[in-house]
Amino acid sequence: MNSVMQYVLYVGILVAFAIPLGFYMSKVMDGENNIVSRVLGPAERGIYKILHIDPNEDMGWKKYLAAALLFNLFGFILLLLILLCQGWLPWNPQGAEGLSWHLAFNTAVSFVTNTNWQAYSGEVALSNFSQAIGLTVQNFVSAASGIAVLWCLIRGLTRIKKHGVGNFWQDLVRCTMYILLPICLVTTIVLTQQGVPQSLSGNRYVDLVEPIAADAEGNYLADAKIDLEAGTVTVDGDVVENAQIITQQVLPLYPQASQVSMKQLGTNGGGVLGLNSAHPFENPTILTNMIEMVFLLVIAVGLCFSFGRSIAKRGISRGMKQGIAIFLAMFVLMVAALWIGAAQEQNATPVLAQNGLVDTALGNMEGKETRFGVTTSNTWAVWTTCASNGSVNSMHDSYTPLGGLIPMLLMMLGEVVFGGVGCGLYGMIGFVILTVFIAGLMVGHTPEYLGKKIEPHEMRMAVLICLATPIAILLGSGIAALLPGTAGSLNNSGAHGLSEVLYAYSSAGGNNGSAFAGFNANTPFLNVSLGLVMLFVRFIPMTATIAIAGSMAAKKRVAESAGTLSTSNAMFVFLLILIVLIIGALSFFPALSLGPIAEFTEMLGLG
Repeated sequence: MNSVMQYVLYVGILVAFAIPLGFYMSKVMDGENNIVSRVLGPAERGIYKILHIDPNEDMGWKKYLAAALLFNLFGFILLLLILLCQGWLPWNPQGAEGLSWHLAFNTAVSFVTNTNWQAYSGEVALSNFSQAIGLTVQNFVSAASGIAVLWCLIRGLTRIKKHGVGNFWQDLVRCTMYILLPICLVTTIVLTQQGVPQSLSGNRYVDLVEPIAADAEGNYLADAKIDLEAGTVTVDGDVVENAQIITQQVLPLYPQASQVSMKQLGTNGGGVLGLNSAHPFENPTILTNMIEMVFLLVIAVGLCFSFGRSIAKRGISRGMKQGIAIFLAMFVLMVAALWIGAAQEQNATPVLAQNGLVDTALGNMEGKETRFGVTTSNTWAVWTTCASNGSVNSMHDSYTPLGGLIPMLLMMLGEVVFGGVGCGLYGMIGFVILTVFIAGLMVGHTPEYLGKKIEPHEMRMAVLICLATPIAILLGSGIAALLPGTAGSLNNSGAHGLSEVLYAYSSAGGNNGSAFAGFNANTPFLNVSLGLVMLFVRFIPMTATIAIAGSMAAKKRVAESAGTLSTSNAMFVFLLILIVLIIGALSFFPALSLGPIAEFTEMLGLG
């Protein structure tokens, strides 16, 4: 009952914050006056003037697409150069050298595509400059790009016989200035007050309360007796030759609070520290944990209500209900994932339960922080993979087989259970169009959505949106599994080893960024192949979405008839969930059968 109450509380707080934020985002992106427009309006107009942007320009879909792609290409090149040259750049008290070409490529692609997959530990690989100017900047603009493309689609669905779909530069500036920056500024101050570091001074060394010892290879000696004066280490009375006595520890200090707030809010997820949100420097208190966890999904959930308000304002019948219907489909899938994950993690595995050596009343606590427990860890794991966030406060590699399957499956669905900011909703609208088309064929009626006919061009683009993720994940993981060198990156063999490979490519293919934490992906092949998967699943659906927007904007609106399929009732919500599961879950069932499902049967002694 305590766990159920926690889940209800977490979900209730999320929705309670998301609804007003959704209405606010609708006002901002539609150019209406809002609570901060009087303060930030002059700055917005100043940016347009400095950058020679005409905010009144109404771009056609091809120009909008070109602007979005070129902006992201420029960001990729700039970030790539920063990572390659960070050893010569300022703000580098850690003395970090430039990354290898393949790791720099992978990291630059990862942050430009809002994936934030990291094949390195940030505290030992990157400088303050790379973290703040390179990664954090991309956290803002990659998130803003996704929201901009969503509003391009909203205009396309609601405009009548128009060629313009909006202004990419205006959308980008508005989203960054009015939504992301103000929230992150306030949150950064709160996180700093709670103990999250915000420093450019570099690492700090402090004395340990008690010294520890390691052998010549760096392995920790648990039962060692240390004589500091003599400088000797003994184990069971024998002196350990060439032993190391460690008396200090390193505290990694970075401009971290500012990156944490944006990485969570913008569904980015890439952290300064390798332990991510399990580390007390990133997530020290119950308040920071609640803020960061709600930020995982608050914009993505709020955008469903933004969508409903914005299309209703443009004269769409039952517009608000359209947004609520999409929200409910996503919400049902999220709650189902929470329930299955909770059931699996709350029960101990047979190995943990044997001989009564572990207190299994707490559930499967392997890989989880005791201060979070199973409930908060499972909630974070589900929410971070519902969103294309990828930050973690527990190690998914240590979850039960089916408990680990849930985050993997959420990414395989295309991150459309709320998903990334902007891209999650326009990805789900691709499934909406597909559902409308299939239902229309079943009743012999021309498919329509929001009063616009769905024709072959829109269907081809919608299929690209829906199938980009399955194609990228299955091809990428299939090729990787065939190569002998991949086995050297695995922490486990057998079914769990396959799950590690499958999870890595699912994370890249869902633009998520989380890891199973048992897979060394820092090799030339894996860095390049995962980078290509990220590019494919980010920009193919983005291109298809903008193309749909241009096509739909040019169409006339047709009147509803007795045969028009309602896209705002319970039956449509059910159909939408069914189509998402058929395309997502069934596409991956053979792969999942060889990975987590096979491991589950082995765990029960059935394999």
